Amino acid sequence: MLCHSAIGLANPFQIFGWRVERFACVGANSVTYLQSNCTISKLLLCVSLVSSRVRVAVRLRPRNAEELAADADFGDCVELQPELKRLKLRKNNWESETYEFDEVLTEFSSQKRVYEVVAKPVVESVMEGYNGTVMAYGQTGTGKTFTLGRLGEEDTAARGIMVRAMEDILADIAPETDSVSVSYLQLYMEMIQDLLDPVNDNIAIVEDPRTGDVSLPGATVVEVRDQKSFVDLLRVGEAHRVAANTKLNTESSRSHAILMVNVRRSVKGRSEMDVSISGENGHSLSMMGSLRPPIIRKSKLVVVDLAGSERIDKSGSEGHTLEEAKSINLSLSALGKCINALAENSPHVPVRDSKLTRLLKDSFGGTARTSLVVTIGPSPRHRGETTSTIMFGQRAMKVENMVKLKEEFDYKSLCRRLDIELDKLIAENERQRKYFDDEVERMRAEAQCRIAEAERECKITLENEKMKYHQEYLDSIKVLEEKWKTHQKSPKRQIKEAESTSSDIREAHNLLQDEKMLRQSAEDEASDLMNQITHWKKLEATATAEVVKLRKMLDTEASQKEKLEEEIGVLRSQLLQMSMEADETRRSLDKGDGPGKIFPGLDSLASQTGSSQPREHSNGPKQPIAKLSEQVGLQKILSLLESEEPDVRVHAVKVVANLAAEEANQEKIVEAGGLTSLLVLLRSSEDETIRRVAAGAIANLAMNETNQDLIMAQGGVTLLSMTASDAEDPQTLRMVAGAIANLCGNDKLQTRLRGEGGIKALLGMVRCGHPDVLAQVARGIANFAKCESRAATQGNKVGKSLLIDDGALPWIVKNANNEAAPIRRHIELALCHLAQHEVNSKDIISEGALWELVRISRDCSREDIRMLAYRTLTSSPTLQAEMRRLGIKM
Repeated sequence: MLCHSAIGLANPFQIFGWRVERFACVGANSVTYLQSNCTISKLLLCVSLVSSRVRVAVRLRPRNAEELAADADFGDCVELQPELKRLKLRKNNWESETYEFDEVLTEFSSQKRVYEVVAKPVVESVMEGYNGTVMAYGQTGTGKTFTLGRLGEEDTAARGIMVRAMEDILADIAPETDSVSVSYLQLYMEMIQDLLDPVNDNIAIVEDPRTGDVSLPGATVVEVRDQKSFVDLLRVGEAHRVAANTKLNTESSRSHAILMVNVRRSVKGRSEMDVSISGENGHSLSMMGSLRPPIIRKSKLVVVDLAGSERIDKSGSEGHTLEEAKSINLSLSALGKCINALAENSPHVPVRDSKLTRLLKDSFGGTARTSLVVTIGPSPRHRGETTSTIMFGQRAMKVENMVKLKEEFDYKSLCRRLDIELDKLIAENERQRKYFDDEVERMRAEAQCRIAEAERECKITLENEKMKYHQEYLDSIKVLEEKWKTHQKSPKRQIKEAESTSSDIREAHNLLQDEKMLRQSAEDEASDLMNQITHWKKLEATATAEVVKLRKMLDTEASQKEKLEEEIGVLRSQLLQMSMEADETRRSLDKGDGPGKIFPGLDSLASQTGSSQPREHSNGPKQPIAKLSEQVGLQKILSLLESEEPDVRVHAVKVVANLAAEEANQEKIVEAGGLTSLLVLLRSSEDETIRRVAAGAIANLAMNETNQDLIMAQGGVTLLSMTASDAEDPQTLRMVAGAIANLCGNDKLQTRLRGEGGIKALLGMVRCGHPDVLAQVARGIANFAKCESRAATQGNKVGKSLLIDDGALPWIVKNANNEAAPIRRHIELALCHLAQHEVNSKDIISEGALWELVRISRDCSREDIRMLAYRTLTSSPTLQAEMRRLGIKM
């Protein structure tokens, strides 16, 4: 079926709300601020899938004037039993066939009644967040446009489904938070034309390669605020719709009209919490922030008024009208083929045969809740067309859709609120900085006062010492002068005492010299004191600056420590919450979608090719996940992989694995050292969960050829082989097998991969017996065999296959007819590629693989594999000779 489920959780983060730091510089210093829950702009939440069958109602048109006159002698070809929800189709007057529908509407049913039983349940689902489709199918002139598109301007009771549906939608939305927009198109001659802008007459259909959803980016989208503007848009669109006069209808629609109504609603009632941030001076800044950003639901209502099927001989179409009729019948025929394929559970649904079936891909077998009203006429002249219409409705009732509810995070409104809170924090920081600068200025003034007081005291002390030494010097000179005068007055005595005084003179001279030396010493000491005072002043200034600097550093470190502790606590709680949500999503997906999906983002393991694929790169939202490493910082996330706490490492590796699922993030993860960290975890960790998730992340990175070379260069294959030999958990083995399978698809790594034990590791994992593990082993062997075949064809390889040397052929033969389709398909491809190289033919024959090749060429459900096996058998002389010997005929 055309059922597409999407798990979004970039991010992410593919998936989770994440707390991020944003740093703001204020003044001369850097002050850190926390901006909470600021991640990607939109993030897809978990998706709930519900099975829903296409509901079909049949409506009988009353006889028109022509039929009243022409068929007056004949009874109606149908008989309605509305109370039993049955319809009898008369073949003749004796025989009739009975059909059951979900609703049977007689010719007397009102437009309101038709809306309530056909369209209202779909509209209510659309308001709850599901996609919905309402479609009318029937012969030309049976009332399809009357049922869907009647404006009811003259008679309000005649309003059709389009007008009534918009009335209910506008009545249920909140204009402040919700929005409704419409596009109105027609499919005319296999060209999609805009009815609101006729110049836009060839709109292209764009299909998302990842989800398969189709969209029309070139169509005009008009936001609707009230019912009157919507009716005006319908009136403009109907004026541009192509119609013609035929024998069956004077105003026959010659195109399929498609009304698309997009509804965007906010989901209320999510809890919030207070988050407080402490300032440097002890003041508390309170900020209100949601644990989760606001959630929105996006849904789409598609109303399709199909052009009527007609027979050329009855409608009388000719010329251009004939060409229009052929185009209408071809598109309706393509739609019928798709309905038949879906009703019969066919593996192939030809949705690409017509633009109509591509546009309705989501309505039949997709994720939309669909209601179909088939309109018929009572005239027995058109019994064939009526029978065809009834059978179309019966087949449509067998189609099952998987209705999908999608919710998204609305980060834009959250970021606006956080910007306001950030402005408040900046203002508070400026006030605190002013207070801090005032304190520094006060301390500087106090220090200057103390320095000036010390200078004054030192100067006074120096002057006192200088005066003391100078006075002692003067007193000594005065004593010597008195003695000299005394000796001058008594020369005789002086002569007598010359000898005795000579020693006194020498002693006085010595004393004088000592006094000079003492004076010089005092002056030197005073100079040293002045130098020391100057040095002390410089030291005091330096010490004061160091004290201020150290105090600022101490305050900054204390603030940063407190904030980092808060951030670590918040990150730990967020990681725990996100891990619980991821595990819950995994368990629900294991129940609904089958085994193999460990968490969103690891779905790439199911990819059938080893080359990198455009996983997200349709540039459609860049994606919010593409901005993730810029906003969060991969280095911070990767640092948590080295945490000493096991729970933190588990949650961190899950987040890195989800990031690695998006190709836009892979290069950044590798550049930041993420690949090395994952390989270290795989080597050192004994936790089975960490090894499983790390192997899954490596498998996602191995989708890229550049990353494959890095994995090989860092011994990744050896680590994966060791993990494969130790692990017992099937999901861990599936991840390891998926990583090695991706490496097997690289032509350049064949010899190294085999030399480091990659092939033997793959074959060793078959001991598990789990279908998902075997599917990855088979995919790896198929990739390896394909690369070997290509190398042999190009002349780059000679000799027997390395797979055969490592003993893979017996297992391939044993599982060539495995009941699981993915395993069987890969094994069949591997066997065909091995047989293409003539040097392997003897081993193919000896191991009994020839019989499997014959079976594949005859019974394989896929034509490309069947033809590959046929060409291989017919082109190998050795195999041909063995087939002749055994009597096997192609």
